[in-house]
Amino acid sequence: MPQFFAHSTATPDRSDWQLLSDHLQAVGQLAAGKAAAFGGESMAEVAGLLHDLGKYSDEFQRRIAGDLLRVDHATHGAIQAVERYGPLGLLLAYAIAGHHAGLANGSETGQRTALRDRLRGIELPALLNHWQTEIALPEKSTLKPPALRQRRERHFFQLAFLGRMLFSCLVDADFLDTEAFYARLEGRASRRAAGHPDLRTLRAALDTHLAGFEADTPVNRLRAEILAGVRSRAELAPGLFTLTVPTGGGKTLASLAFALDHAIRHGLRRVIYVIPFTSIVEQNAAVFRRALGEWGEQAVLEHHSAFVDDQSKALQARDKLRLAMENWDFPIVVTTAVQFFESLFADRPSRCRKLHNIAGSVIVLDEAQTLPLKLLRPCVAAIDELALNYRCSPVLCTATQPALTAPDFKGGLQNVRELAPEPQRLFRELERVRVKSAGRLSDAELQRHLSEREQVLCIVNNRRHARALYESIAEAEGARHLTTLMCARHRSQVLAEVRQRLRDGLPCRLVATSLIEAGVDVDFPTVLRAEAGLDSIAQAAGRCNREGRRPTEASEVLVFSTENEEWAPPRELVQFAQAAREVLRQHPDDPLGQAAITRYFLQLYWQKGERELDKADLLGLIERGRLEGLPFETLAREFRMIDSVQQPVIVPWDDEARDALRALPFAEGCGDLARRLQPYVVQLPRQGYDALYNAGAIQPVASERYGEQFMQLVNSDLYHESFGLHWDNPVFVSSERLCW
Repeated sequence: MPQFFAHSTATPDRSDWQLLSDHLQAVGQLAAGKAAAFGGESMAEVAGLLHDLGKYSDEFQRRIAGDLLRVDHATHGAIQAVERYGPLGLLLAYAIAGHHAGLANGSETGQRTALRDRLRGIELPALLNHWQTEIALPEKSTLKPPALRQRRERHFFQLAFLGRMLFSCLVDADFLDTEAFYARLEGRASRRAAGHPDLRTLRAALDTHLAGFEADTPVNRLRAEILAGVRSRAELAPGLFTLTVPTGGGKTLASLAFALDHAIRHGLRRVIYVIPFTSIVEQNAAVFRRALGEWGEQAVLEHHSAFVDDQSKALQARDKLRLAMENWDFPIVVTTAVQFFESLFADRPSRCRKLHNIAGSVIVLDEAQTLPLKLLRPCVAAIDELALNYRCSPVLCTATQPALTAPDFKGGLQNVRELAPEPQRLFRELERVRVKSAGRLSDAELQRHLSEREQVLCIVNNRRHARALYESIAEAEGARHLTTLMCARHRSQVLAEVRQRLRDGLPCRLVATSLIEAGVDVDFPTVLRAEAGLDSIAQAAGRCNREGRRPTEASEVLVFSTENEEWAPPRELVQFAQAAREVLRQHPDDPLGQAAITRYFLQLYWQKGERELDKADLLGLIERGRLEGLPFETLAREFRMIDSVQQPVIVPWDDEARDALRALPFAEGCGDLARRLQPYVVQLPRQGYDALYNAGAIQPVASERYGEQFMQLVNSDLYHESFGLHWDNPVFVSSERLCW
């Protein structure tokens, strides 16, 4: 009887090649184990058994032996799934057909051939009947889908979600079995992390850390109360939660304590933190590692686009981290909202591979109000589905809780429980500022406000306004400017100077864009905030009297509009500002209270309209497509949380940056140097990047080795001590392309 192989080696007698039947059975078993968290074992096993069925062909066996043939080895399994299992088989067919190239649309051709066309019209190599003697498939009557609790208006969304989860189980199992086969051949153990600390060990370490805190001030006593109250709710059944805690209430460690308690109590597997900003991902991951002591490095996986290989660690440890990022096999994962939500709507194996490990998790959605409005309804649908059918406990964690519950929000969240003890009282007791309207201010009046106050922060809505305003007060003592056009190391230096001046009671007048609101720890007696959304105003208020050392009445957040049309809010912020203006008028005495915040979000969603909360009509596409037309590829293409692609430019700001840049052409590997250079990167819109590139102001470093991976600013005149990267040099004045 002939032998059929899944993977080959260089051994001519094929004695160490992997048998196809061994691979299919192993992938089936692995996939079933991964689907157990959501009851999908039966379907996942069938997907594993069928995924490489097309390798039972003469053409593929010739290819694996070295013939230069292109062979479709996935479609045969998809066809068998449909023929044997009907509608359930069709759902499996998406995963099987796409386990290498990615999930295709059901009926509309995109970059990939539609599944319908693959099932009907493609000429395939003949399938040899030997497979039926080696692979035993279950009967149709025994194929059991997960017992999904249904949302009638999202029936096909739920099926698409299940299909992507099964796809995740399949591709991860396929990767792992293939990886293990070649690891055995090389006589080495898997490089994947093993022996993670369990959640009970991590909780014990966190308890030790928390025991060192003293409730020695009114704020610290309130933080201790919040921590105890949140932890007491861990007994509640898994499902949807909110954690509504004012800025400075200690929600970071309180949410981690709840997550560990809750996961242990209910047999959940991991904790996933989803955070909107990369800088806060890094910050929170560092906080968690410190809090978990000796277990921190082994327990916390940090996954975001700016993560770079740390060459100071042993090769084995670096490999484990890199491999863990592929499937999130860690007790605690800290990632970005972009990474999390785009993966939930992705189509490629590399992005979807980790999804099954989300099932059975506590998911803390930090700063939940920052979810983009154009994708809000699909995001809410995904959060709801994870809680409803995948044993997850999502926690919407913020000081400004968005109004996402049904029936006020169509298709909204149901049965949501609050974790914080008496949020309204907490907000009253932690109230540290007064928010007032300063009305309409001219540039001269705004300049006068800044000049008359010795310590003041002014936050505006665009970089050009921030620069102009700073230039108008630059001669004043303690004037400082912050912008994203400065590299992170430069911004850190400015913030260190600002904090020191504030501590020493010296004059400090800081002009910044909204970047200052992203978790930056500064404490001003007065904050001026250009009109924006109420959530942004609340974040600005978190930079005023942050530690409660001043009387509330003496700590002001002044919200102003500008007379100069040139400084009007960007178009996408106008509706946010309009909704905030209306709510501030209705709630003048408590503009940051829970009633005002809820009213603000409801007003904003009403202004936007239902269609604008799913701008690409993704939910509609799914429901209209039905099972046979699920638009997997279209969803992945259209679900983009960030519209504009940013391009990194390295600024040789100090000796460390210059040394790393000089070493880059000669380094054996670039990982360590990339990590060292990360604080010197400025992200530019494509338009500005191209303009600087065309002008020769930026050039690649070691292009023969790295191409354009590392782009360096070579015209030092374009980087200013106060403004960061700019283009006021006379050489560029006439180039409108540089003024974006």
